[in-house]
Amino acid sequence: MSPDASAPRGLTREVLALAIPAFATLVAEPAMVMVDAAVVGHLSTVSLAGLGIAANLLGIPVGLCIFLAYGTTASVARQLGAGHRDRALRSGLDGIVLGAGLGVVLAVGMSLAAPFLVSLYGSGPEVAAESVRYLRFAALGLFGLLMMLASTGVLRGLQDTRTPLWVAIGINVANAILTISLVHGTSLGIAGAGIGSAIAQISGGLLLAAIVTVKARREGVPLRPTRSGVLENARQGGWLVLRTLSLQIAVTTTTVLATSFGTIAIAAHQITNALWMMLAMMLDAVAIAAQAIIGRYLGAGNVTVTRLLTRRMLWWGVVAGVAFGILVWLTHPAYAGFFSPDPAVQELLGRVLLVVAVVTPVSAAVFVLDGVLIGAGDARYLALAGMIATGTYLLLAWAVHHFAGGMGPSGLVWLWIAYTGFMVARLVTLGVRAVGDRWLRTGA
Repeated sequence: MSPDASAPRGLTREVLALAIPAFATLVAEPAMVMVDAAVVGHLSTVSLAGLGIAANLLGIPVGLCIFLAYGTTASVARQLGAGHRDRALRSGLDGIVLGAGLGVVLAVGMSLAAPFLVSLYGSGPEVAAESVRYLRFAALGLFGLLMMLASTGVLRGLQDTRTPLWVAIGINVANAILTISLVHGTSLGIAGAGIGSAIAQISGGLLLAAIVTVKARREGVPLRPTRSGVLENARQGGWLVLRTLSLQIAVTTTTVLATSFGTIAIAAHQITNALWMMLAMMLDAVAIAAQAIIGRYLGAGNVTVTRLLTRRMLWWGVVAGVAFGILVWLTHPAYAGFFSPDPAVQELLGRVLLVVAVVTPVSAAVFVLDGVLIGAGDARYLALAGMIATGTYLLLAWAVHHFAGGMGPSGLVWLWIAYTGFMVARLVTLGVRAVGDRWLRTGA
């Protein structure tokens, strides 16, 4: 594959104007997880393993609610492309209200249910205790985090990726200061990391929601939420929830099986997962641009430019995936000790990251195609494709559990090889759709 040389330079600049700030924002988001992993990892390997389980549990509701950002980006961009900026902001405000409501329910529910949820992973009592201590406090940040998702989706749909960047930088600085201070400056231990994350996320959510509210007032859009608008946001997000549920099943299965390989494996998996999230977010920058731009051009009825941009962005994604994958693996001896002083964890991490380097280019193509189809509003097919890919992965994961269950920590390497098969399955299902025409729906 090669980039489409006929792509006008203006379109390339347009993509980069959205993708570069989105790239920085997306890198900033998993940086919070990496700060927590680095700080907690120096408490003990048990604490790091506990963080791994808690982080996976928190990732489930966040992943399922990603429609607050993705669905809102696509719908707002379509309305903007069709010339309806006021309708775009009205829909965005209702999405933020939906996010806040879901955030309250999930924050309280997960905090109270922390012991039960952690027990489902079957870890040892020491690891479970650390997981619960972190989760009880960090879960409260879901209120702010879901508002951030919805608000960021509105701004991206309005072709503004710079504002979320500055807010993301601010909450990351706040999180780093709070986490280090509360973990090492007090006797709170891992609970301090959870408190710091919650405070930073709630602050970020309130700030971004206020920014969108100001924009709506300037356009004369009523600020009072509408029941029909909130319900419509929930309805449109239904297919994206199913799509994300299938992905979360795969991620959770990986963490559960990693736990069965012992404390060293789950600690190495937590570091790998943090790095993988960072890679995924970095590569997702082009996909975020795709959501906003594809939605706008289809809203304006321009199929030709939509096709052209899809080819161009797919090429960029794959090239970036090759570069980032190689970089993460080659440099791991320099940063492994930053996360854990345990030599066994560092050695296993190096072997797993070799697999990650291989799967990263494949994943980059998947992320771009995912963003294109989300921008096109093709959520129903995305849900179907996700279920097919997850079914394939569950078979591979069962094979790993059956044949590598007695290998100890080394089983983690085979688990990530199985995860590579999952990404290949996603690439096939999304690629088949992208070469056709059924996803090219135009108009508002």
